Amino acid sequence: MSFLKAIPHEDALVNEFRKRLLAWYDSHARDLPWRKSRDPYRVWVSEIMLQQTRVAAVIEHYREFLRRFPTVQKMAAAREASVLAAWSGLGYYRRARMLHAAAKLVARQSGGKFPQTAEEWRALPGIGRYTAAAIASIALGEAVAVVDGNVERVLQRLYGKRLHGEELWAAAETLLDRKRPGDFNQAVMELGATVCTPRAPACLTCPVMELCVVRGEMAGMPKGARQKRREVHYTLNHRSGKVFLVQRAANATLMAGMWELPEISTPSDRAKPAFTVRHSITVTDYTVHVWRDVAPNLRSGKWIPRDRLSKLAITGLTRKILRRVAENG
Repeated sequence: MSFLKAIPHEDALVNEFRKRLLAWYDSHARDLPWRKSRDPYRVWVSEIMLQQTRVAAVIEHYREFLRRFPTVQKMAAAREASVLAAWSGLGYYRRARMLHAAAKLVARQSGGKFPQTAEEWRALPGIGRYTAAAIASIALGEAVAVVDGNVERVLQRLYGKRLHGEELWAAAETLLDRKRPGDFNQAVMELGATVCTPRAPACLTCPVMELCVVRGEMAGMPKGARQKRREVHYTLNHRSGKVFLVQRAANATLMAGMWELPEISTPSDRAKPAFTVRHSITVTDYTVHVWRDVAPNLRSGKWIPRDRLSKLAITGLTRKILRRVAENG
């Protein structure tokens, strides 16, 4: 059996694909916290967190975020700095700002009532076509397909050809199981994330291998951007239960308004840093050297009490460094 180019007209094969994929998903879906509820608020938060972020990195942030903001009203009433503090470590902080802005719209203009269709979800800040379709199908049962990186890869291998733009969305709509749209969308994404992976796909364990044209890596698949490497230096200063931090400019391109340790040049009078950590942001891998008690510019920052750090919007790298210090003394 093969989908080939005639897939839109091969109803029997499409039905077989749906049946196999959903049976696999019912047995093999990962036990993830956001799959335990169809509440639109919880689904929405998870979908925003999962954008460009690994599932493993999201799980604990998701739980803690919902502990602090269990309802859309709670998030809407919070200060932006508090939302950013809860988001710290996930990166791409514009997502958190847009999530907060959208929460205020839902809470104040709609009285806490959530949009009921994908089209209505797209009217909120920070919600594009994919996110709107994901929320509407998973939380509300709307028969609308999703296309993300995982879905795109599955579809192109399944069809055995390049699909672009509206072709991808049309293909996804053709395959969509309209009785279980939310589960089906999650199943395709799950397949792409765990089986039909970018490199070395596990074809022998794929539930729809017999229906796939490629059954492996497609020739000429675009390779991911090569990681850049950079070394940076930060100074860590403690005083009377406080740590010295500086705040990024409100108009900074990345992590605007976030607090962090002061970045410095390599100290010329020190043999080696106190410790070194690794950190990655998008396509850059950082080697981060942390120096203790290198005098900072006191006019450019503040001494922050340690008991306030968990409530402050701190960059993920700074939080990683401070956690390392807390664990090792």
